Amino acid sequence: MGKTVKVGVVQMQCSDDPAENLENAVRKCREAAALGAQVICLPELFLSRYFCQTEDAEFFKLAESVPGPTTERMEALAAELGVVIIASLFEERAPGLYHNTTAVLDGKHGYVGKYRKMHIPDDPRYYEKYYFAPGDLGFKVFQTEHANLGVLICWDQWYPEAARLTALKGADILFYPTAIGWHPSEREAYGAQQHGAWEVSQRAHAVANGCFVVSVNRVGFEPAADGQGAEEGIKFWGQSFVVGPDGAIVQRASVDNEEVFVVTLNLEQIAEIRHGWPFFRDRRIDAYENITRRYIDAE
Repeated sequence: MGKTVKVGVVQMQCSDDPAENLENAVRKCREAAALGAQVICLPELFLSRYFCQTEDAEFFKLAESVPGPTTERMEALAAELGVVIIASLFEERAPGLYHNTTAVLDGKHGYVGKYRKMHIPDDPRYYEKYYFAPGDLGFKVFQTEHANLGVLICWDQWYPEAARLTALKGADILFYPTAIGWHPSEREAYGAQQHGAWEVSQRAHAVANGCFVVSVNRVGFEPAADGQGAEEGIKFWGQSFVVGPDGAIVQRASVDNEEVFVVTLNLEQIAEIRHGWPFFRDRRIDAYENITRRYIDAE
């Protein structure tokens, strides 16, 4: 098969107890490693429920430094298991300044760096602009002995520019720790379309850039913490999945259950696909200057 990497996907249901969630993540990383995983990805903000459903200053208490206590725990685990762990955390950079951040912990090299979420949503039940400043580290690729790992986060997954720039930096795999689901009141009318749009966007990134894509979601219903009733909240749709550079889905997790699975990715497939679909070769880099404009008004 040529050069391969075994990727572990950890789909979790998260409670309101960070210590419980951390231990659950540790157990699931051990499970993935036992299945042969070399790189393991956890969901977005896995240490807590998705607190961005409401604007509440109490939730700033969940933030921590990165590197910090959780990265130290996961770094030790990565060293013990001999794996790379991708861990999404709520970063306190300074008093009053916070980011949605993912750390990369390499079993051989320890903490190798972090990526701060670049695109910050502000939608009903996704009030992230209240909590997070936009990332300022740019798009990142982390070199490991297994593969070059590009890391983006959730809302980033809707932006072809983010996928392209990360791929152009040499990413073999784009990882998207994610927290996405349905508003229960919308599921019947729009659920299939919303989920389909999410999945097809990731498949398009894989095709357009000739690389692998790994989207790792949480699962289960999480009520909002604003007293609007037990039926108010987000039903996370699970269905974490891995896509090949040809756009085919390699494996998908369930809708309702926690799950750990490991897939073997043949990195030589990247060159093979890019030979047939030479999108990097045929890019008109001389004609894209307007891509940095907000909108191109009629002239």
